[in-house]
Amino acid sequence: MNICVIGAGYVGLITALCFGKKGNKVICVEKDLYKLDMLKKGIPTIFEEGLDQLLKECLNINSVEFTQDIALGIESSDIIFVAVGTPTKENWDVDIEQVENVISLISPHIDKYKTIVIKSTVPVGTQKYIKSKLLENNVSQEYFDVVSNPEFLREGKAIYDFFYGDKIVIGCESQKAEKVMRNLYESFNIKMVITNPETAELIKYTSNAFLSVKISFINEIANLCNEVGADIDVIAYALGLDKRISPLFLKAGIGYGGSCFPKDTKALVKISENHHCDLKIVKATVDVNEIQRVLPVKILSEHYESLEGKTIAILGLTFKPDTDDIREAPSLYIIESLLKNKVKIRAYDPMVTKEIKNMFPEITYVHDMYECLVDSDALIICTEWSEFYNIDLNKVRELMKESVIIDGRNILDIKKVKEANIKAYYSVGKGDIQN
Repeated sequence: MNICVIGAGYVGLITALCFGKKGNKVICVEKDLYKLDMLKKGIPTIFEEGLDQLLKECLNINSVEFTQDIALGIESSDIIFVAVGTPTKENWDVDIEQVENVISLISPHIDKYKTIVIKSTVPVGTQKYIKSKLLENNVSQEYFDVVSNPEFLREGKAIYDFFYGDKIVIGCESQKAEKVMRNLYESFNIKMVITNPETAELIKYTSNAFLSVKISFINEIANLCNEVGADIDVIAYALGLDKRISPLFLKAGIGYGGSCFPKDTKALVKISENHHCDLKIVKATVDVNEIQRVLPVKILSEHYESLEGKTIAILGLTFKPDTDDIREAPSLYIIESLLKNKVKIRAYDPMVTKEIKNMFPEITYVHDMYECLVDSDALIICTEWSEFYNIDLNKVRELMKESVIIDGRNILDIKKVKEANIKAYYSVGKGDIQN
């Protein structure tokens, strides 16, 4: 099929390449000239498992073309995917300005039937709003259908999820559009949920909010565990054995981050307020997470009389392993709070980015996790990168000025921590050690 994907960001690029891999002819439109040049050369602009190979393969077989020419993309395609950013405003409303701009740009080039698919995460009612904008722009009703087709991609596993996900959600109003979407996804062998656009738009927010609720809930229980001497890992395991609950997203830690959960929970709260509903549980989930992500700073403040002048080592900056994404990462809030307390920070992450270096130029960034620990007073583990699991705790004790560890992801074996005579170890719900 002839497809145009507008936006070569995270979702747009994955969408374009995966459809290209399936034998479709895809034109991906991107206005950022630097990003465009990189992609044309076969250089990925994001870090994602398998992306480098997939990009090169699609370029070699000419299944995906990258261009700045939006007219070419629209006129050459029957299906148009809108995959641009929808950031959160300060008041938690969703900013759909980029989507609106796309509709204005494509309208003059629609002179025959097109299926316009909204892949961006947008608030309920956006599909109807886009239809009205197209009609205002003098696009004939017979020339388009607008479909909601939200993405459910995990960063680090996005390509796998696109091909082997657990659901494809399609919100449409016409049989013609439904037939187009069924044909497009027929070869994926993934269960399709066909519904109206409003339901499709809400499914994405509801899914992310529910997972966020699970995370904040288990983190609250973890905090209680530290007070009463219970083990959160055993509790989570027992909960997960209940088929009604499942073991997924019951890992205690310093909260969630990334491009979806923080943004979508806040957006859902705002959407509900705009429709005169009060989602108390989702609001509480946001509040719990905002406290949980700076838990290490609270622990340090209670451990030391003063943090001023201390050197704190931070292992992991990304919001989760196997990605270079720092959006809403707990590490950002921890660093910001520590700097206010006038500490010195040494940081290591295998995927450290220019973005975070620009945000916090006063931090010392190192190239090795052990180098990060030299002469530090305390260590905070913020991201569960695989290399951190096997850290030599005896070496940790020797390199640090004071071997104080805050394990924000519960990755260390407490038995090994004890054997290494670590001065102080703090977990999230598994107990603390003081020597």
